[in-house]
Amino acid sequence: MAKKPDPWATRPVRPVSTDAKRSWGPLTEGLTIPHDLDLADRAHALDQLGISTGAHRLLVSRLNEALPEPDAALLVSSRPWPLLAHRMHTMAKAGEPFTAHLARLAPDTAAWRTGPPADTAKRLLLAAHHALTTPLDTPLPTGPRVSASAARSRSTTTGPDTAAHPQPAPAEPAAPAHHRQTAPAPRQGRGR
Repeated sequence: MAKKPDPWATRPVRPVSTDAKRSWGPLTEGLTIPHDLDLADRAHALDQLGISTGAHRLLVSRLNEALPEPDAALLVSSRPWPLLAHRMHTMAKAGEPFTAHLARLAPDTAAWRTGPPADTAKRLLLAAHHALTTPLDTPLPTGPRVSASAARSRSTTTGPDTAAHPQPAPAEPAAPAHHRQTAPAPRQGRGR
């Protein structure tokens, strides 16, 4: 006779993979990401995200239509590419024109093109994310987006009434550190 499961028993917590933790952020906004996502195995990651081989080929060919070949190759070869492909796949299933969104990255004057060459892939990846998540009638942001809730949680102010209040004058006059009188340093080691 099978034993009924205890409804009050705690369920084991599935461990979250390192890739799932690292990729949590702007690239995963609004997407469902599996806890055991493994970006090291590209084919497995695409399978985990529900993107078939044929769908992946189609996404890459559409990306090549929208962007110059070196830029498209840089995106596809980046480690977080499956996350971007997942967003594009989600948009394609919803009937949204993701190639029109990505085409906004092609101009030579695009903001992601300026900066140190070592960070080009990272800048392009974030720019592609912004292009996919920004409506077509809205210009792309030129800098990183700031999450209002994250900014509020890290704010050092307590509220709107924290305007600049006059501070009382210090008790001692301000003097350079080398002019201040200090106590003599304690002796160290053995005395003479």
